[in-house]
Amino acid sequence: MTSRIDRRDFVKAGVAALGAVAVPGAMSAMAQETGAVIYSNGTIFTMESDAPRYAEAVAVRDGKIAFVGDKAGAIAAVGNATEVDLKGRTMLPGFIDSWGHFALFAQQTLGVNLGYFADKPPHSKVDVIALLKATTPFNGWIIGYGYFAALLSDGALTLADLDEAFPATPVMISTLSTLTGQVNSAGLAKLGITPETQAAQPGQIVKDAQTGKLTGELLFTPFLAAHGQALGSYSQEQALKTFVAAQALLAAQGFTTVQSYQLTREEIANFRAAFDQGVIALDVIGMPSISDEAGGKMVAEADWTWGAYSHGDHGLKITGYQVATDAAPQLRLAAFTQPYLDTTGFPDGWKGMLLPKEMVEQWIGYAYANDIQVFAYSNGDAGIDLSLAAFEKAIAATGKADDRRNLIAHSYFVRQDQLPIYKKFNLGISMMPPHMMLYGDQLMKLLGPERASMESPMASALAAGLRTTMHCDCPSASPNVMEAIWIAVTRTTLSGQVLGPQEDVKPYDALLGVTRNVAYTYREEALKGTITAGKVADFVILDGNPLSVAPNEIRNIKVVETIKRGKTIYRRG
Repeated sequence: MTSRIDRRDFVKAGVAALGAVAVPGAMSAMAQETGAVIYSNGTIFTMESDAPRYAEAVAVRDGKIAFVGDKAGAIAAVGNATEVDLKGRTMLPGFIDSWGHFALFAQQTLGVNLGYFADKPPHSKVDVIALLKATTPFNGWIIGYGYFAALLSDGALTLADLDEAFPATPVMISTLSTLTGQVNSAGLAKLGITPETQAAQPGQIVKDAQTGKLTGELLFTPFLAAHGQALGSYSQEQALKTFVAAQALLAAQGFTTVQSYQLTREEIANFRAAFDQGVIALDVIGMPSISDEAGGKMVAEADWTWGAYSHGDHGLKITGYQVATDAAPQLRLAAFTQPYLDTTGFPDGWKGMLLPKEMVEQWIGYAYANDIQVFAYSNGDAGIDLSLAAFEKAIAATGKADDRRNLIAHSYFVRQDQLPIYKKFNLGISMMPPHMMLYGDQLMKLLGPERASMESPMASALAAGLRTTMHCDCPSASPNVMEAIWIAVTRTTLSGQVLGPQEDVKPYDALLGVTRNVAYTYREEALKGTITAGKVADFVILDGNPLSVAPNEIRNIKVVETIKRGKTIYRRG
């Protein structure tokens, strides 16, 4: 049992990269070549095998790995070269995001980061108000993102708090989940929301139970609609600026390939323009989402080649699409076979929300019929049951039982009896350890210790032989990969509880889940994911070795440098 995590120690771990700097002029994939480079004198993990494998030196030429092995061989392979002394630091393949929302994270740079991983994370309501006051309004609104009341020493902000600080300026706060938020009275007025306004479903415009007055809280659909209205439309030039800002933050965490799910047509156009202009260097894996008729129409009328990069061997690659079955467990929207223990605000016996079975079956079936990769998104065990049934139906209809690199993302509460079915259907699994840290204490109350302690059972997934990856789902959690690995290894919540210690994993297995295994998911195992001759020179350099430090020190390891195709795109200042 670990001791309770001090709030200030916790947020320090979340901002590990924010004292860092992007390398001027290095964010473009079109940066000038710098000749051959040899890296040595450090711990170099190639990530090529299921157990640690090391190299003495790595030689790079023309953006690709020319040699991996002893230093003499590296010198022989490339001749005259710039030698980089790693000074005992740890070198790995660049991190690959298996589930994230790059475009949304980029959009959030239009406001101020109120999250625990902000540059100046708030510890109190006064801190939040100060951050909001210091930000420049966008489209007439002051907007804050990543708000997480559980980490404030004096509790959650109220409508009165916001109105006192901002009597006339519309203010909107988005919670860390990105699905709920809060506005002040000026914001409610600008949105045209009154106590008589009917909430679009699913969702709620929250009112005080006794007075019937608005609290300013908007849940799910009403919040998403209000957020879109507050931001309004903005130019492609502005969108590309947000991409550059998001890339700087993610490169500081060691990412060299990112993902952007729930991709829209406008975002596709913006990404294409970004790569045309060479303003971002990270490769982007895109994924439209099937949640309504418009999403289905977009997939059916695709103007891209599935699984192919937009700019040769880099750029935007739309590898498949997302099919969701349910939603977040901390919001009691994950679908379970057994009821939630706390159903306050929901009907008695509430088990969560399932999306229509017909839609899930239709679009998983469509993916198999048309040889498109599909990323199911399931949270509770009933949501996972629905995905597995749809996969079974699609396989039976098409006879395609091979490894199609399909997976079920999150899979928070996968049951032990479901894991062999993943294996049978050749499904990968991608889990989000940070969710357990952020919401584990809350889920102990919502679900009870037995279920809550089995969130994200990565050890069981590995034992079942599943292709296992892990993610941060940024911006729903910090993009700090070292923090995510620490959580996978220790399974520690905000209060210091350890949930299901039998499901902890070794640091090396966690590292595979952000490198080699993700490359395989994206059909890029010949291109990325390991330090192997012939692959692209995507690297991350750390100031510590996750395999040799004490488990609780993993979260304090910092990214020193991130290298994309042989070019430094981030160096810690």
